[in-house]
Amino acid sequence: MLAILLLGLLIAGAYSGITAARHSMKSGEALIERVDKVRTVQEFLRRQVSRILPFPYAQEGTKVEIFQGNGKFMRFVAPMPGYLSRGGAYVQTLELTSGNDGMQLVFTSTLLNGFSKDKGKASEESTVVLLDRIEEGTFRYRGLNQQGDLMNWGESWKDPSTTPLLVSLDLRLMNGAQVQWPEMTIPLMMDVGARRSGPVGLSR
Repeated sequence: MLAILLLGLLIAGAYSGITAARHSMKSGEALIERVDKVRTVQEFLRRQVSRILPFPYAQEGTKVEIFQGNGKFMRFVAPMPGYLSRGGAYVQTLELTSGNDGMQLVFTSTLLNGFSKDKGKASEESTVVLLDRIEEGTFRYRGLNQQGDLMNWGESWKDPSTTPLLVSLDLRLMNGAQVQWPEMTIPLMMDVGARRSGPVGLSR
């Protein structure tokens, strides 16, 4: 009887150990997947934002709009990666929106040719949730003033006819995400002269 009891305890202990190991393995895999996702999102953002083009996507009289940015939203023109592109430049947006579990970082893209701000939201096919489970997030911008001096960081870009020099995205992920968002500051690849000499004309 004692032997049977001891055997039962050994089996229960072994099962408990296997279950704990399996749970630990799943948790480790989930963490690795989350870290990889954060890294991939950062690489994508660096690629897109650094390649912003001085192409207007809206024009009213002589006023053109080539960049829009506030603490929760950005709109700009840039090329898409070859495997996602149908040719030409794209009007792209990045937005921090409310989701089912915290905030989401949402990306949209629409071909510049034929784009109109009056058409409303982008189609579902061109809308992608890059990252979720975000507790707080803010876009910030830094550029040059009219005298060519570097301005302080701000959460709102005042001049839509020019682009900033630098864009940063600060995120704090929710505790359950098990990973932190590394500090990210993205310099634009355009030279300062192109940024201040005026954008390319809008074509339809």
